Amino acid sequence: MTYVVVEGCINCKHTDCVSVCPVDCFYEGENMLVIDPDECIDCGVCEPECPEDAILPDTEPGLEKWLEINADMAKVWPVIVDQIDPLPDAEKWSGLSKKSDHLSRRPAKQAFCQ
Repeated sequence: MTYVVVEGCINCKHTDCVSVCPVDCFYEGENMLVIDPDECIDCGVCEPECPEDAILPDTEPGLEKWLEINADMAKVWPVIVDQIDPLPDAEKWSGLSKKSDHLSRRPAKQAFCQ
């Protein structure tokens, strides 16, 4: 079993989950996070930390699409190990359903030192 980030994270991207993950298995996209299913140790500490209830065990029915998205995007997005602020419009998107069409497959923009 592993945990899966689902559409509730889209356009919110709270990172409370990242701060408690003991194995750094979260990866950051432009507008959501994913969990690498090969790295997740099924400890479950991330699930209650998500204010959007967007982290679920992969044993929940109907998550095949999200498990695939998590596995695919974890291969190309950068790992995130520190908590950051949610997206500026997170409050507007909080609690909305059917956000799948807004998923960006682009990685998070990385800060560059000048």
